[in-house]
Amino acid sequence: MSKKKVRVLIVDDSALIRRLLTEIFSSDPDIEVVGSAMDPYAAREKIKKLNPDVITLDIEMPKMDGLTFLGNLMRLRPMPVIMFSSLTQRNADATMQALELGAVDFVGKPTGGISHSLENVAEDIIAKVKMAADVNVEALSAPRQLPVVEPKLTADEILPVRAAPRISRVQEPLIAIGASTGGVEALMQVLSALPQNLPPIVITQHIPATFSESFAMRADKHSALTVYQAQDGQEISPGCAYIAPGSRHLLVTENGGQLRCKLSDGPPVNRHKPSVDVLFRSVTQTMGRNALGILLTGMGDDGARGLLELREAGCDTIAQDKASSVVWGMPGSAVKLGAAQRQLPLSDVPEAITEWFRAGPSKSR
Repeated sequence: MSKKKVRVLIVDDSALIRRLLTEIFSSDPDIEVVGSAMDPYAAREKIKKLNPDVITLDIEMPKMDGLTFLGNLMRLRPMPVIMFSSLTQRNADATMQALELGAVDFVGKPTGGISHSLENVAEDIIAKVKMAADVNVEALSAPRQLPVVEPKLTADEILPVRAAPRISRVQEPLIAIGASTGGVEALMQVLSALPQNLPPIVITQHIPATFSESFAMRADKHSALTVYQAQDGQEISPGCAYIAPGSRHLLVTENGGQLRCKLSDGPPVNRHKPSVDVLFRSVTQTMGRNALGILLTGMGDDGARGLLELREAGCDTIAQDKASSVVWGMPGSAVKLGAAQRQLPLSDVPEAITEWFRAGPSKSR
């Protein structure tokens, strides 16, 4: 019996983009373009008529913008949506809002030489559409209301394995979190629910460079923590979270008992840059047993081996459960490796973090 094709509807006001995306998707035998639409009103009728599995959606369109349409769609008929956004700061902010509204993932729309540029990212676009067809739509359509916080006055390529984890000289424990597909919204939910009086948090989320600063700014706005896009050499302090910038690996180092961020421009690990495995290994080597590792929703297996290294070093480890994950690739891989001490729904992760801190990390038990 032949495999069912992924049925895609392309929504974009550019006839050129619609044609190029149609050509890209049609080159894959597992994808069928069932139609296209130049604005949300036409898209609404075609969704009813064609019942696609996945939609690619532009942000800037006539008659109704993509965000408004996405919000209505996720409220009335939740389904997998891949946003197609030009690489501008304004659209980066809008893309972060789209992920909060329920979009699965996004692709940066190239500027200049569009035909050639799209061909260069065709493999990525195809992979994301196929992935989107299998996502957990219930997790996408879960309530996403964020609190408003008052403004505040293989990792060997990057970091070789050590023979044994070091004994950390750092008194303050550390929390390390990794995520990919579905992770932007998952991280927003976790960070927005955490109190300020926590150990520092370091985060690697698979995200392009154009979008990481906007993500950090939005997370800071909705969290009691101070959230930064990590800078090379930046001190790591309690009550703060540090998000890896897109296209650079984030590592944790220590000098004289002071933790600092280190950014690496080394090659992709597990095809990702930043890589969760790189972050987790650096935490293992710097913190010893004095850390908590958490792996959230994401496609692939980046972070699974790193979480196992954390557990083998004596750290506590958590993986998001399948039911609440948009994609259970990364946490699922960690569970299969035996890397996760606990599997928790996303809603329980903030409480687990605060309880871990109150009880004291593994090294003090």
